[in-house]
Amino acid sequence: MTNIILCGGSGTRLWPISRTLMPKQFVKFFDDKSLFQLTVERNEKVCSSQYIVSNAEQYFLALDQLEELGKTNNRYLLEPVGRNTAPAIALACMSLDPETIVLVTPSDHLIKSEKEYAKVLARAKKLAEDGHLVTFGITPTFAETGFGYIEADGEDVKAFHEKPSLEVATKYLEAGNYYWNSGMFCFKAGVFLDELQKHSPEIYEATKSALENKNKNDEMIRIDHESMMQIPEDSIDYAVMEQSDKVKVVASDIDWSDLGSFDALYEELPKDEKGNTKNENHISVDSKNNLVYGKERKIATVDVEDLIIVDTGDALLVSKKGSSQKVKAVVNELKKDTQLHNIHLTGYRPWGTYTVLEDTEGYKIKRIEVKPGKRLSLQKHFHRNEHWIIVSGTATVTVGDKVELIRPNESIYINMGVVHRLENQGKIPIVLIEAQVGEYTGEDDIVRLEDDYKRC
Repeated sequence: MTNIILCGGSGTRLWPISRTLMPKQFVKFFDDKSLFQLTVERNEKVCSSQYIVSNAEQYFLALDQLEELGKTNNRYLLEPVGRNTAPAIALACMSLDPETIVLVTPSDHLIKSEKEYAKVLARAKKLAEDGHLVTFGITPTFAETGFGYIEADGEDVKAFHEKPSLEVATKYLEAGNYYWNSGMFCFKAGVFLDELQKHSPEIYEATKSALENKNKNDEMIRIDHESMMQIPEDSIDYAVMEQSDKVKVVASDIDWSDLGSFDALYEELPKDEKGNTKNENHISVDSKNNLVYGKERKIATVDVEDLIIVDTGDALLVSKKGSSQKVKAVVNELKKDTQLHNIHLTGYRPWGTYTVLEDTEGYKIKRIEVKPGKRLSLQKHFHRNEHWIIVSGTATVTVGDKVELIRPNESIYINMGVVHRLENQGKIPIVLIEAQVGEYTGEDDIVRLEDDYKRC
């Protein structure tokens, strides 16, 4: 069985922790492991390989985190732009043997009852072997209005239902045959594609064409942007599951959470005796039942309760518990005039990381770390000069047609418009301070002439 892991989404309801270039599935919330890593570890017990479907930025995050786990039996499919779950799953299935049984899972869910989960997967696999499309219905524990529901008669699906009102959700809970729609599936790749072709032929044909036009190398499949945009955007539920007569549901009482809000995250994080989430940076004076998240600064609370306080260095969120679904509205406001929904002060790149130390009009200062054996793209900038000061490691630096070694406490200056590159040929990370000076210091002021990672 192959685990298709869907890495799309930016987790806007967990802003400012989760952002487009560091979505919640890659944040290490639990025992220094991310939800993505927990997904891989959970499913590798029944799956022989992982097939990661993501965009280019998330590919490098996934690659690094899989390397941390020592996982090498991985396949990757990169989408230039998301077109929802039906095309993503179809692209992966089209590149597999039709008889392959796939377990499709989001990368950002938490499942704590792994013993029960193993039983659920065994039943789903048997149904998939018999030619069914299997969905997993989470046994509801309360009247949730934020999930879709599956109405069932045993393992037969009677109907899919949209997110209900509280009154309707309460009736679903009392009825006992309604389940939360988990977004997890199990089926033979060929059976799914046959049903997709039958019920959503436009998606099937456009997906097939996109895969034929793919850019392929040994490590991954890259879908061309223009081809991807030709694929109609739709979810697997609408495109296939709600129309097919081959669908089965497996009731799943697996202690599941999609961590779709800070209220949900609060329930899962360890807490102190006053009900505050544990945080060594938190000083609590007569405060209780608060979610306090922050790793950089001390956070002091006095006589407050039932709050969500999230500090990430460049943004501070304060909310009442029970209102955290409204964080999405904050992100919509941010999109109008900032990039705070996209990036953190620390950005992750395939070669390492950068952290913005200061950013003001006319200049920006960064701390940059480059991994051993990695190098930046051969690049130039139109609006800024750069000054690199090496703190540790030895950097091989190309500036124009000159290549030289820059050692700790040495520096080099790069004029605006000059082609340059930094490479780490050593065995320890290179740490440098970069001072950018110019009329514009945005991350998009870059022209890549050569790039090991095939970024545009």
